[in-house]
Amino acid sequence: MQSKVEICGVNTSHLEVLTPEETDSLLRRSAKGDPAAREKLISCNLRLVLSVIQRFSNRGESMDDLFQVGCIGLIKSIDHFNVDLNVRFSTYAVPMIIGEVRRYLRDNSSIRVSRSMRDTAYRALQAKEAFINAYQREPTIEELAKEMDVPREDIVFALDAITDPVSLYEPVFESNGDAVCVMDQVGDTKNTDEHWLEQIVLKEAISRLSPREQHILNLRFFEGRTQMEVADEIHISQAQVSRLEKSALERIRKQI
Repeated sequence: MQSKVEICGVNTSHLEVLTPEETDSLLRRSAKGDPAAREKLISCNLRLVLSVIQRFSNRGESMDDLFQVGCIGLIKSIDHFNVDLNVRFSTYAVPMIIGEVRRYLRDNSSIRVSRSMRDTAYRALQAKEAFINAYQREPTIEELAKEMDVPREDIVFALDAITDPVSLYEPVFESNGDAVCVMDQVGDTKNTDEHWLEQIVLKEAISRLSPREQHILNLRFFEGRTQMEVADEIHISQAQVSRLEKSALERIRKQI
C-alpha cells in the first residue's frame, strides 16, 4: 500500500503540488463561491487523503472505500476552513479527514454500543466539529461539556466507547529503523517471566512438604487463620503449629 499511487481511478503521482500561497489564494476564491478553485483544491490535495488513510490499512477495509470517505473529510475541511486565521490548511484538514474515516469505521464496526451512549458520542463529535470550525482548534472535554450541557464523565465514557480498538502490533513510531509497537509501550510488572518462574518454584517447594504442613500453610496464609484457630482445627497445640509453620517456611526458603 505504501507505494500505491493509483486509487479510485486517480493517479496521485500526477497531481499538481500547490505552494502555500497558491493554496491560500484558492481557498479564498473557493470561500467566495468559485467552483473551479474548489475543484482544484480537492484534486491537488488527494495525496494528503492517501497519506492519511494509509494508517488505517490494517483494518481490513477496502482502501478505495476509505479513500472516498477521506475525500469527504477533505471537502468538508475546504468548505469550513477560515482563511483569516493563521493556520496551515493541512493542519486543519488532516484531523477532519481522520475524523471522517474513524466515523465510517465506527458505523461499520461489529462492536455494538448502546444507542444512548452512541447518540451522546455523536452529539459530542458534532459539537467538536462546530467548535473546530469556529476556533480552528480542538475543544477540551470541559468546553464540550459546557457546550452540550452534559456531565463531563458522560462525554468521556461515550467517546471512549466508540474509540476504535488498537492492535498491540500497531506501530507507534520508529526507533533506529525498527518499528516500536503499542505492545512495546505497555508494561506489565506482574505477569513477567521472572514472576512466573517464582510461582513455579514456590509450587514445587510446597508440593515437597508433608500433607500436614501444606494444610497448616494453607490455613495460615491462604485462609488467613490465626495459629490458635489452626491449632483448634487440627487438634494440636499452638506451639506445635508455630514450630511446624516455621520449619515448613524455612524448607521453602532453602529450596527457592
